Amino acid sequence: MTIQHREAFLNHIAAKLGRPRRTEGVKRPNWSVHPQLEVFNELTQDELVDVLEKQCESIHTTFKRTDKNGLGKVLIETIKAYNGKSIIAPNDPRNEEYGLTNLFQEIGKEIETYIWDYTKHKENQRFAERADIGITFSDITLAESATVTLFHHKGHGRSISLLPKSYIAIIPKETIVPRMTQAAQQIHAAIAKGEDVASYVSFISGPSNSADIEMNLIVGVHGPIQATYIVVD
Repeated sequence: MTIQHREAFLNHIAAKLGRPRRTEGVKRPNWSVHPQLEVFNELTQDELVDVLEKQCESIHTTFKRTDKNGLGKVLIETIKAYNGKSIIAPNDPRNEEYGLTNLFQEIGKEIETYIWDYTKHKENQRFAERADIGITFSDITLAESATVTLFHHKGHGRSISLLPKSYIAIIPKETIVPRMTQAAQQIHAAIAKGEDVASYVSFISGPSNSADIEMNLIVGVHGPIQATYIVVD
């Protein structure tokens, strides 16, 4: 719908309602009940990890758990399990915090390793298209649906988790929340505080799935064929 058509459409609706268009002063309703806040709200962080692990079984996703000290070993094991010969990862500050900067340099001696560079648009895309594995951190993780949330920025292109054959999500345990409700709350709160919020947010639940009218599940149609979640305590 074009802007011109949108204005005409909204003016028509307002006219049928018998009132002028409301263009300001609209506030979010304060609902009297909030059932969405009750789901899993009594669970501890470790219990949410259990919910996430169980849901991973339903979305054909491998679940692993480790700590910062063991992350490098688990990551290398996963790359080998996927027979990865080339990997792509974002230019993320957490690479340094979790010891991945040195790890990527080390495995780069044997495996083609590419870190996203926002100044190299076409090169980023071309490498992502042929990469065996894309690796990212999860910014918010939804236990109920086993969904990782990615806030994209200039150092983290969408192609990293979309184009490679396999995908690995590194999930800091503290990012795990019960469900989409809490993710939306965090985003709304950041906007209300005037913080910079990613213009593009991805919600990824395991490998790419598609089903035709006969309900035959096809994996990997619009993205990675396989996925692994690594929860880091």
